[in-house]
Amino acid sequence: MSWPDGYGRQVLDSVDSTNAEAMRQAGQLSGPCWILAHHQASGRGRRGRVWHMPRGNFAATLALRPNGPPSHVALRSFVASVALYDALVAVTGRASGFSLKWPNDVLLNGGKVAGILLESVGVGAGVGHLAIGVGVNLIAAPGGDEVEEGALLPVDLASMTGALVTPEEFLEHLASAYARLEDQFTTYGFAPIRVIWLKRAAKLGQVVTARTGTTDITGTFQTVDDTGALVLKTAHDTQVISAADVFF
Repeated sequence: MSWPDGYGRQVLDSVDSTNAEAMRQAGQLSGPCWILAHHQASGRGRRGRVWHMPRGNFAATLALRPNGPPSHVALRSFVASVALYDALVAVTGRASGFSLKWPNDVLLNGGKVAGILLESVGVGAGVGHLAIGVGVNLIAAPGGDEVEEGALLPVDLASMTGALVTPEEFLEHLASAYARLEDQFTTYGFAPIRVIWLKRAAKLGQVVTARTGTTDITGTFQTVDDTGALVLKTAHDTQVISAADVFF
């Protein structure tokens, strides 16, 4: 496994969060750079939730200076999801059991094994800096009492598959997969990534519930459209949802 050309790499012992560190360094980085930490004191998930990070699990952020409008830049969550899926398949030698949950989680046998958090800083009408944070439960997972009510239970890679992989080893697989897919995304746009993502989507064609704030929308998961939005067919109409938490 070779490190992708043009991508930097930093390995830190401990940091508050890799996304925060990426943003602090963003102005000084000469190109895209992965920042890995063996421990996070204040790891974050979506909507400000705590991301628990025991040593041996994986926490890394890719710092980028992307081109294009914010709506296009945000589609890199799907690029990262597909790359994360590919890396998990590579280190376990199996694709069975893995699936992608909209908008940016990876599931293993129905439990959450990994998640992605995008954060950005705007410059004018564009995005000056983008941080793509990735967390993977390599050896341990939070307990059910540590997640939101109704959320999928976390699982860890080691106990579910027997695969023992270090954070550094996992980063090599992830960085390689991401670089390949980033090239595809910048050359051909979102369409090919969308096709791959949908082939791996959890609960496609089945009934799910999307929670937007305090509103629940239940319907059949029809597709993800060309903007990355979730499309649900409800009893009354078709709902296109750009941001929500999804419950099965």
